[in-house]
Amino acid sequence: MDTRYAIILAAGKGTRMKSKLYKVLHPVCGQPMVEHILQKVTDTKPAEVVAIVGHGADKVQEQLGDRCVYALQEAQLGTGHAVLQAAQFLEGKKGTTLVISGDTPLLTSQTLNHLFEYHLGKNASATILTAQAEDPTGYGRIIRDHVGIVDRIVEQKDATVEEARVTEINTGTYCFDNELLFSALANLNTDNAQGEYYLTDIIEILKNEGHSVAAYQTEDFNESLGVNDRVALAYANTVMRERINHQHMLNGVTLVDPATTFIDADVVIGSDTVIEGNVTIKGKTVIGEDCVITNGSQIVDSQIADAVVIKASVVENSIIHQQADVGPYAHLRPHSEIGAKAHIGNYVEIKNATIGEETKVGHLTYVGDATLGREINVGCGVVFVNYDGKSKFRTTVGDRSFVGSNANLVAPLTIEAHTFIAAGSTITKDIPEYAMGIARSQQVNKKEFAKKLPYLQ
Repeated sequence: MDTRYAIILAAGKGTRMKSKLYKVLHPVCGQPMVEHILQKVTDTKPAEVVAIVGHGADKVQEQLGDRCVYALQEAQLGTGHAVLQAAQFLEGKKGTTLVISGDTPLLTSQTLNHLFEYHLGKNASATILTAQAEDPTGYGRIIRDHVGIVDRIVEQKDATVEEARVTEINTGTYCFDNELLFSALANLNTDNAQGEYYLTDIIEILKNEGHSVAAYQTEDFNESLGVNDRVALAYANTVMRERINHQHMLNGVTLVDPATTFIDADVVIGSDTVIEGNVTIKGKTVIGEDCVITNGSQIVDSQIADAVVIKASVVENSIIHQQADVGPYAHLRPHSEIGAKAHIGNYVEIKNATIGEETKVGHLTYVGDATLGREINVGCGVVFVNYDGKSKFRTTVGDRSFVGSNANLVAPLTIEAHTFIAAGSTITKDIPEYAMGIARSQQVNKKEFAKKLPYLQ
C-alpha cells in the first residue's frame, strides 16, 4: 500500500484579512480554518503531517498541538519555498504527498481521498485538484494541450489574454510523488511577476523531465475557496453552516428555519430534537434526543440530556439533565448543573451552582455559588448573596426546603433539609433541619396616618 504524507501550508500572515489574528486561525463555524484542514487531512490516514508555519507560528502550534510536526518558513518566498521547508522530514521517502493550504476550509475528506486514489490510479508524478469556475479571476489556470493533457499551471498575473479565459482553475491542492517533488523543488526559480518560488512551476518541471501529470476535478467549486479576506470568510461560514445543518437534518434533527440556525462544527445533536430559528449552538455542545430549543436561544460548550426544553435562554459551559426545562429568558452561566426534571424559570440567573432534581427556581432570582438539593421551591426575587466585594462564598440548601420570595441568603450559609425561609427575610445564620428562618422587621400599623399625606389632601 502506498504511504501517504501531507504538508499543510500555514505560514502566511494574510494581510488582506486586515486582522491581528493570523489568517489560518480565523474561525469557520467555530473552528480555525487550519483545524478544519488538519481534521480532513487526518481522515486520509497519512503516516506523517508537516505544518509549515511562519507568522503566528506559536499560535498555530498551540492550536494543532502534537498532531503534526512543524517546519518554520522564516522568509515568505512563495509556496514552493514553503514546501521545501518540509524536506527535513520527508525528503527521500517513498510515497505520495498531499500539499494543501491552511486557508481552504471547505475541502472535504471525501475529495482528498478521491484525489489520492485518482493520483495512484493514473500513476502520475503529480495530480492537481481542479475546479470549474464561472469567474476564474484570481485563480491559477490549468493549461492543457491539444489532447487534454495537463501542460502547466499559469498564475493570474502571468497569464496571457487567451490563458486568462480558461475556466478550469487550480485549487492549490496537489498530490505528488514524494521523491520527485523534492527533486523538482531544487529546480525552482523566481522568474515570474511575483518574484517568488511558485509551487505551480513544479508541474512544468515534471512534464519537461518526462513525467506524467494528472488533474482531478472536484464537482463542488466551493471546495476550492481560499479565504483571503473577510468577504470570503463570511461566504465560507455560510457554506459550512449549510453543510452542517443539512447533515443534522439527515440525522433526524428538526431545524424549523435552517437559514437562521447557527451550529458549530463540533456540535452533536440527538434525533427528534426540534430547534427553532434564530438559535446559536457553539463549541463542543452535546444535545440529546427529544429536546426542544426555542427561538433566540444560545448554547455554548454545554451538555444537554434527553427531553430538555430550553426557551429563549443562554446556556454557557453548563450541564442540564433529562426532562429539565429552562427559561424563557434564563441565563445559565459557566459551571451550572441543572438536575433532572428541575425548572429554571424566566429571568433566572444561575452561576457556578448545582440545582437538584425536581427543584424549582421560578423567576427573577439569582443563584450564585450554591448547591441546592432536590424538590426545593425557590420563590420570586430571591438573591443568593455570594460576594462581599473581595471573596466569593457558597450557600448549601437541603432537600425539600422552601425559600420564600424576596429572601436574601448571605453566604457562607448552610440551610438544612426540610426548612422554611419566610418571604422578605435576610438570612445570615445557618438554619437547622425542620426550622423556619425569619429575619425581617416587625410590621407596625399607624392608624389614621395616611390622612396626613399630601397626596390624599
